[in-house]
Formats: sequence, C-alpha cells, structure tokens
Amino acid sequence: MGHVYRAVQWNANKVAYDLALAVGAGSYIAIFLAASLLLVDPAHRVSPAILLIRALGTCAFLMLTVILAIGPLARLDARFLPLLYNRRHFGVMTFCIVALHFLVVLAWYHGSGALNPFVSLFVSNPRYDSFVGFPFEILGLAAFVVLLLMAATSHDFWLATLSPAVWKSLHMLVYPAYGLICLHVALGFLQDEVEPIYVGATIASFAIVGGLHVLAGRKAAALDRSVAPEDGPPARSPSSASAEAGWLAVGPAADIPEGCAKVVTPPQGEAIAVFRYDGKVSAVSNLCAHQMGPLGEGRIVDGCITCPWHGYQYLPETGASPPPFTERIATYRVRVVDGDVYVDPAPLAPGTRVEPALIGEKA
Repeated sequence: MGHVYRAVQWNANKVAYDLALAVGAGSYIAIFLAASLLLVDPAHRVSPAILLIRALGTCAFLMLTVILAIGPLARLDARFLPLLYNRRHFGVMTFCIVALHFLVVLAWYHGSGALNPFVSLFVSNPRYDSFVGFPFEILGLAAFVVLLLMAATSHDFWLATLSPAVWKSLHMLVYPAYGLICLHVALGFLQDEVEPIYVGATIASFAIVGGLHVLAGRKAAALDRSVAPEDGPPARSPSSASAEAGWLAVGPAADIPEGCAKVVTPPQGEAIAVFRYDGKVSAVSNLCAHQMGPLGEGRIVDGCITCPWHGYQYLPETGASPPPFTERIATYRVRVVDGDVYVDPAPLAPGTRVEPALIGEKA
C-alpha cells in the first residue's frame, strides 16, 4: 500500500514469486514438447511450430483456469487467501504466454502469404453463418484484446485513475474472455484433435471454474439469508434513534470473533462488515477502496481493519486509512442492545466518524 505512485518496486518475495511463475511456465512448455515428441504416435505427430503453438496455448489455458479458481477458493477457505496477493502478477504472466501463442500462430498460419498477416487473419475463414465452421480465430483475437487491456491496466495507477468501480468492471471481463477462449478451443483445436486428453482437460477446466464459483455463491447466499431486516432494535428510550425501522439484526455480539467481522447484506445496497474489537463494535462497507476486496474476511491488526487481499487498512470508527494514506470507505451506525448487535443499513459518507457501540450496553 502506498500513498504515492512510482515505478514498480520488486521486493524479494515478488522476485521469487515471478521467478517461480516463469520457471513453472517454462518447465510446463519444455515437458509438453518433450512428451509430445517422445510419447505421441509418429503417425499423429505435427510440425514443431504447431507443437509449440499447442504448448503455449495449453499453458495459458491452464494458468487462466488457476487464476479464475483462486477467487472462489479464497472465499471458501481462508487458507487460499495468500494466493490472492500477487494474482495480478499471475495474470500478466498469463498474458505474456497468450501473446507468444498469438505471435507464433500469426507467423505460422498467416505470415507467408501475400496478404498482411492481420488481414489474412480476418479473411481466411469467412464462415460467420456457421456455428461449427465459425472463424474461431476471431474469438481468440477478441479474448487476446481483453487480456491485453487487463494486463496494460494492472498497475495501481490505473486503479486510481479509472476508479475502483470502473477498474473492477474492466477486469471482470476476464470471464467473457475465458468463455471466448473455451469457444476458440472447442471450435478450432478440438475439431480435429484425436487425443482425448485435450477434450477432457477443457471440460475439466470449465467444470472446476464453474463449480467453484457456484459453491462460493451458495456460501455467500447462505450468509445473506442468515440476516433478516428487523423493525429496529428495542429502544432505550422513546426518543432513541435505535427505535427507527429498517435496522438489520446482526445477532449476538458474542458470536463475532474478537478482531473479526460478521458480514450482513441489506435488501438493497452493499454488504456491511460489522467488526467486534476491544469490547465494542463498528460497521463499515465490506468493499475495500483498493480493489473492492472483502474487508469482512479480514481482521483488525494494530487497531485497523486490514483487507485480506492486499493489506489496505482503515480505522473502524471512521472508515479512513491512517495518514498519510487517503482511502476512505462508508461507515454505518450500530447499536448493541442486551448483547445483540443492530446496524442501520443506510451508509454514511466515506470517512464519517461513528461512535463505536459498547457491547455492555443495556436496554
């Protein structure tokens, strides 16, 4: 987390992470090439260029599958959260492999004719009216453009310039890109492939990514259903603000682990993270201002709510990052009555101070 923008600084951990990714991708490609040359029936062998295209393409597809699995895995089990820290590095490395695949394809299939390779790419297959014969190359090119935009905007400079909401929307295009790549593979490579392992790997990738997201969505939906809107917490006096209708019943304060949060979702609006700490509770937006990470899955560290994704921090009473940082998130009014926590679902302006509710309050 930094309050100024500067050239990317690689620390020892990031260097080791990037080196491991590069070695892993290089090893996969080398093993793929060697295994294809040594194990594949000579009658089914292809040229070295096509073999390289397949090695790069399957490597990129495998890496993209892992990237899309990290998010739901982290929502299902907190032990996977460390995988989120450098996911953007993983994404940029995946794009590099995709770019190499694209360049080799362009050179091998479209580089030796009279037409410009890019023109040849668009006109070599005009069967846009056919599903089976659809120009799968265009689908791959569309996915390449999306991944290029994501890689080019991966730095925090673009996150701040575009705003977190716009940046997040742009990077959610990874899912349409994944769908385009699946169609690119199914309508192209798999049409004439005789080895069943490729068909099985494609189906397995789709099943893993889809299945994990369904499981994570069901878990989130179950949490949402566990909190119902109430008529408001019991009033301590007739004029008490806690008598207002529409407050959410969070549940007993004792059920919230110390230094952690319970996430509640109102019928309309964003999820709210209700934190218990030092005998009191505070409520803030569940969305981190950095990359809209789930603050409710983080902890209070050194007095600050700490995002589990990249370590951005906020004071629980104000939703503001400690100086010199300037990030701010919405806060919410809270009450504790007879040990039960209630939160007003109406968000206050980001950075607004709200007095924490004491757990020992009585009706």
